[in-house]
Amino acid sequence: MSLSRRAFLTVSAATPIAVAFGKSAALRAWQQAPAPAPINGVFTPIRKDVGYFTGRGGTIGYLINKDGVLVVDSQSIDAAKICIAGLQERSSNRGVDVLINTHHHSDHTGGNPAFKGIAKHIVAQAHAVELQKQVYDAAVKTAADKGGNPPVEILLADRTFTDSWSEKVGKEKITAKTYTPAHTSGDAIVFFNDANVVHMGDLMWNRTHPVIDRPAGASITNWIKMLEQIHKAHTNDTVFISGHANPLFTPIVKREDLLNFRDYLTSLMAFVGGLVKEGKTRDEVLARRDVLKGFEDYGPLVARPLPAAYDEITAKK
Repeated sequence: MSLSRRAFLTVSAATPIAVAFGKSAALRAWQQAPAPAPINGVFTPIRKDVGYFTGRGGTIGYLINKDGVLVVDSQSIDAAKICIAGLQERSSNRGVDVLINTHHHSDHTGGNPAFKGIAKHIVAQAHAVELQKQVYDAAVKTAADKGGNPPVEILLADRTFTDSWSEKVGKEKITAKTYTPAHTSGDAIVFFNDANVVHMGDLMWNRTHPVIDRPAGASITNWIKMLEQIHKAHTNDTVFISGHANPLFTPIVKREDLLNFRDYLTSLMAFVGGLVKEGKTRDEVLARRDVLKGFEDYGPLVARPLPAAYDEITAKK
């Protein structure tokens, strides 16, 4: 199994530099910044016509059989174009029947516009679409207020569901099911029933510190419960595709790994809760770079999960 080569969509370093040093410093930093690394798109088969693609952004799942093509998530536009070319080559240019978005984040939906005219339908959990609209509208307003260029247009799902959605592509039945709030308040997983493969979206991060989008309704406490529910709903033979993975690990995980990630989240909450009891400030908590005991594979803590953990714990007081 090949290693993950995914990277998060990066934001320009010019913004924080501009605040501290002014526009000229920001411009120099932008001019000196290295060009983004080329996308090395990789297709990895799993079983029974189902596989995954890594490029730039959250892992893309796919199904290609003689009756159709279905894709899960779309990464960035550049990565999506590479993925589409590979899908077309593998399917004799038959297009995409359905694109499913597991949630609203741009590293999972940013490539949607590349599927325009290629995918017959885009499917997503209803609240994920609302969150996607909110983020885009806020970006438009920010650009207008600052006199900047508007953000790249988004492409929204034309079919939505609340609890679950299913469709057959040949002999394969695909089911999308809502598990929320967790990573956001609009998360869903996608189950390929015959292949017994689950695309977890960002409900699963393999040995890497997760993004926890509290402004979008995330709940770590409920995320822990959602992982237990998903674990119970499947078998030891089920293959799970993580949304993201430590570069030293594959995004493919086993059922038991869901509980490892559950235990990581539990440990994270206990660690931050202990710091809160000690009277540590929010800034002090966010600066911690400890390695959680028993979760050395995740490496030292980064800022990514700490604000949500701190805010969720202190909100209960």
